[in-house]
Amino acid sequence: MQSKHYLMTIYCGKVAERYGMETAIDKHPVKTNLYLSFEGLAGDECADKLYHGGFERALHQYPSEHYTYWQEKYGAIYSEQRAEKTHEKIAGMGENLSSTGMTEHNVCLGDRYQWGEAIIEVSQPRSPCFKLNKRWGIKSLSVDMQEVSRCGWLYRVIQPGIVSVNEPLELMARVDNAMTINAVCETYFGDPLNKEKLLRLSQQSTLSDSWMDRVLQRLATNEVESWDFRLLGPA
Repeated sequence: MQSKHYLMTIYCGKVAERYGMETAIDKHPVKTNLYLSFEGLAGDECADKLYHGGFERALHQYPSEHYTYWQEKYGAIYSEQRAEKTHEKIAGMGENLSSTGMTEHNVCLGDRYQWGEAIIEVSQPRSPCFKLNKRWGIKSLSVDMQEVSRCGWLYRVIQPGIVSVNEPLELMARVDNAMTINAVCETYFGDPLNKEKLLRLSQQSTLSDSWMDRVLQRLATNEVESWDFRLLGPA
């Protein structure tokens, strides 16, 4: 288990009217030191605070490797992200942290990292939404991303502090019964009414409250909440 990971880029963005919506999905590289609060990076914004941001969704990390997959799947539409080797292009998935070597298969729910002065903890996978479809002009992107579990993941901030792209993420702790982000996605999205898997997921004490509520609701009702609005947007 690798304990130290250096980031490629830190991204922040401002809310703007783009792609027919208010969004901060287009984030730009930041090379200076930044203050990371419980709410996220200084200077970073989100348009819809009901579904984005907040204590348990303060940061979004997305593996850079996934862009190769999407480019191969969708062709030249992703070339704008990968055209320059300097990684100066905007973040295409709304991510704050870009990395290589960290993926949904080796990052676990509850992993706690020291990052500069701050401490952050993995809280849940990212839930793909229709804003990705609008940003890229691909109406099935959110559905495709969910199906292959290339979603990235979110962090809560345990200890605020100054951070920078030059400071590595150093793994401090991993819970005993840790599930990888991929395993969480495969249960939550791929097998959403499998009682045995849901029970295991319900034992993950570091899972975000919103996801835990839905897991417990599924166990109680044997029904899955509708994903239509999140994935496809307003009818």
